[in-house]
This record gives sequence, structure tokens and C-alpha cells, in this order.
Amino acid sequence: MEKNTDSTDLNLRTGLPDALRVLVEQYPRDLWQAHKNFDGTTRFWMERHLMFRDVLGRLQTDTQAFLDNPKDASGYVQRTARMTGFFLQQLHGHHQIEDAHYFPLLSGLDARLTPGFDLLDADHHALDAHLQALADGTNAALGPLQSGALQQGRDAAGALEAQLGRFGHFLNRHLLDEEDLVIPVILHHAPRM
Repeated sequence: MEKNTDSTDLNLRTGLPDALRVLVEQYPRDLWQAHKNFDGTTRFWMERHLMFRDVLGRLQTDTQAFLDNPKDASGYVQRTARMTGFFLQQLHGHHQIEDAHYFPLLSGLDARLTPGFDLLDADHHALDAHLQALADGTNAALGPLQSGALQQGRDAAGALEAQLGRFGHFLNRHLLDEEDLVIPVILHHAPRM
């Protein structure tokens, strides 16, 4: 259980602030899947988060493999363009649905946690800048590779690998905190939803 009482800033936070951990203390992670209210919605939510982590991990692994052995620049370009486009589109859409539908609904179920949903919404805005930077970093790596400038592309791919790692840290912090806030609310209040 990660706790943080110091910061709500995604760049500095190491966990949900204690005041927002009310329900996750009552419904710890190791009990979620066995709970009667862990249904299709909660499973889908967790699967989406797992998919985001998986795709990001595949981008990191593929970038490192390319840096270790740049023989298949064309394949790397195709895979990275496809996976990054999918990742950015899906993550952005996921955040839009949460902000427009799920967060207002869930916030209304437990007023004590309204600041937590505001925190997650602020995370989404902070992640937007990271998503744009990831798109820019990907383009900076793939553009030279598409035009045959292998060394320039490798240098940019090295920068992209570091950027993917930093982004992974922010994304994982957000996803963990979101899960710790959202899933217990659903488990606790499912009959009212």
C-alpha cells in the first residue's frame, strides 16, 4: 500500500493522499477480484489499464531491441508507428470517457472522494502534455529512419527510449492511484450505480 501525504502533483506523488484512501483501506487490492461487485465494468477497467501498461512495455522493449540491433529499421518504424498511434488514441479516449462519464458518476456516490476525482482529472491534463511529447519524440525517431538517416534515427530512438521510461513512471502512478480510488468506490457502491 503506497501512501503519500505530501503532494497531489502527478510528477511528485508516490501514492494517493491519505484522505483519499478511505475506501481502499476497507477494500484492499488483494480482495477485489473475489468481491461480489467485481463485475464486468471493473474487470474491463482493469483490463484496459493492463493493456496500456502492456503496449507501453512493448514499445520500450521494441525500441531497446532496435537500439541493440538496428538492422530492421523499416520493421521498427512500422511497429512503432502502429503501436504508438493505437496507444495514444486509446489512452486519450479512455481519459475522455472517464472525465465525461465515470468520474462525475462515481464522485456523486461518495462526496468524501470528490477531491480524488478532481485529482485524477488533473492527472489527465498533466498526462496530455506527456502524450504530446511522446508523439513528438516518436516522430523525431521515425522520421529520420524513414528517410534513411539511420544514425540520426538511432540517436532519436535512444531519446525516445528514455522518454518512454519517464512516461511509464507517470502513467503507472496515475493508473495505480486511479485503481485505488475507482475500484473500491464501485465495490462499495455498486448497488447504487
